[in-house]
Amino acid sequence: MIIAEINKIIGLLNKAAEQILEVYNNEEFAAEIEWKDDLSPLTVADKRSHEYLASQLILDFPGIPVMSEEAVQLPFEERRHWQRYWCLDPLDGTREFIKRNDQFTINLALIENGRPVLGFIHVPVMGCTYWAAHGRGAYIYQDGDSCRISANRKETDWIAVGSGSHGSDEERVFLSQFPIAETIKVGSALKFCMIASGQADVYFRSGPTMEWDTAAGHILVEEAGARLEYLCENLEHYNKQHLVNPSFIVKIV
Repeated sequence: MIIAEINKIIGLLNKAAEQILEVYNNEEFAAEIEWKDDLSPLTVADKRSHEYLASQLILDFPGIPVMSEEAVQLPFEERRHWQRYWCLDPLDGTREFIKRNDQFTINLALIENGRPVLGFIHVPVMGCTYWAAHGRGAYIYQDGDSCRISANRKETDWIAVGSGSHGSDEERVFLSQFPIAETIKVGSALKFCMIASGQADVYFRSGPTMEWDTAAGHILVEEAGARLEYLCENLEHYNKQHLVNPSFIVKIV
């Protein structure tokens, strides 16, 4: 994708963020919560962001299907033939949204042949977009400009970043092998952004995540010079039959 198309996508994310913040800043709308079959929450903001982005992506990029968290997922027999598709989480960190701690994002990745080649993590409250393209590096877009970002290169005093809503004893044991001086709890895909921009050095996740939770962050950290590794199996492919991710670690290299 060329810069003009990247800027177009950032514009779409900004418009979706406006709809999310309209709900966020309206206590009556923000209090409307449904619970999905997996017991994860769903708000008016999730729905509005999904409806806007899914429809606009299809309109602006015809022929590229959209896999969104808030859509009914097509059978694997049908989507297995996709060579290119959008992987969307219209509101990542819904629990953080409900807690009103500002730590929620919009995640969007373009997947080609099972690998993310373009990724965006938009932070509505900050009004910025972290993005990366395969072979072109990682950036933060804010106030009309994209500035290059990169992960740390250091051997000591690592900062670990973990989930604000999903901690575990396994996480604490696993991270004990690294030279960690401080641990920060942060919600949503902001953890990927912190590693990609040098604000943190390692992130371990053992709890369940879905492909739309990680696809954009995956290319962001790798283009910034860090690494995402799955622990249970050698898994690098997206659009799996089952969209749940195994445990993984993101760390500086």
